[in-house]
Amino acid sequence: MSFQKPRGTQDILPGMVEKWQYIEAKARDICRRYNYKEIRTPIFEHTELYRRGVGETTDIVEKEMYTFMDKGDRSLSLRPEGTAGVVRSYVENKLYGETEISKLYYIGPMFRYERPMAGRYRQLHQFGIEAFGAVDPSIDAEVIALGYSFYAEVGIKNVRVEINSVGNPACREVYKEQLVKFFNPIKDQLCADCQSRLGRNPMRILDCKTDQHLFAGAPTILEYLDEECSTHFAALKGYLTEMNIPFTVNPSLVRGLDYYTHTAFEYKAEGIGAIDTIGGGGRYNGLVGEIGGNDQPGVGLGLGLERTLLILQAQGVEIPVAEPLDIYLVALGEEAEKTAVKLLFQLRQSGLLAEKDYVGRKMKAQLKSADRLHARYVAILGEDELNKGEIIVKTMENGQQMTVSLECFVTKMKEEIAHVHA
Repeated sequence: MSFQKPRGTQDILPGMVEKWQYIEAKARDICRRYNYKEIRTPIFEHTELYRRGVGETTDIVEKEMYTFMDKGDRSLSLRPEGTAGVVRSYVENKLYGETEISKLYYIGPMFRYERPMAGRYRQLHQFGIEAFGAVDPSIDAEVIALGYSFYAEVGIKNVRVEINSVGNPACREVYKEQLVKFFNPIKDQLCADCQSRLGRNPMRILDCKTDQHLFAGAPTILEYLDEECSTHFAALKGYLTEMNIPFTVNPSLVRGLDYYTHTAFEYKAEGIGAIDTIGGGGRYNGLVGEIGGNDQPGVGLGLGLERTLLILQAQGVEIPVAEPLDIYLVALGEEAEKTAVKLLFQLRQSGLLAEKDYVGRKMKAQLKSADRLHARYVAILGEDELNKGEIIVKTMENGQQMTVSLECFVTKMKEEIAHVHA
């Protein structure tokens, strides 16, 4: 019997893994510069955390979560997004007691039962950040700037930033009443999901892709912002302008999660079919309290790594892959093989990237293998060299050779490779 990977998942193989490592390293470096610290949370949490945190009426909770009962009859769910788990950890570990605001980032897999397509997987990977403890709109601008800079530094061109304010609970209640008035006369034309949301959470209707043609003339949240929300949004736009981050205001942008307040934003880029959203986030004042902590304001983002890689591929951006091999050891004969094993260990211990043959191939085949691995040097050790206490080192780029004593071999190779990297 043969097995295949589950639908909506992928094997990330050598050659591609290095590209993942490259963009993950870019994410870690930019977080270091912005003073965000890494956090790692469980891949599964209690289901109720996502119901309370993400929202009962969201597609994620209603349709997409992988939920199961464990042997203790507890309902658990694979994490569909990163924020709820980070907030839970923030509360449980009392990070709110720190004097400075908490600035955290994560990189890891999420799980959603969606119809797979280009850029959409059932196991997906996100890079996300969360900042707790500040209501200042400058931290909203910082979060948006970090994501925008990440895309620029990995090489993606023409990223668009769309922003909106989704208000606070008070002005949203007024806005929801106006949405109900607008949609009630055309309720029968709405899809089943939107009809259900009309009475429970009418703002979720605006996130529907099926009924977009019915939304012309619908009221926007920006018409119902109170002074607090208007001031916050105006300041955010001013900060983004000061940082020369191009943005447009999209009054229909509400994001697919219930916990947002004030700021909502998305990053857009063309290149993966019908999907153009490659990341997004927003502010979530009230979420910490909803999950059981001493309430603290928060703002964050989540960026899809699969979509990042697909956009890079579509735009023809070359990503650095595996570094070349420093040295390939060719051993000829049983005694030479024993010495080669010791030398290989010593080379690796000294920090060099080294390899040898393991299947007893002839010298010509071993040299071909060294060439395929892009080795900078090949070191050849036969019986004659072993008897003389020497080893032949060949520079693959120009074919030049030198003879080095076995005693000085590792030190000499460290020096040669250091010159290459200088």
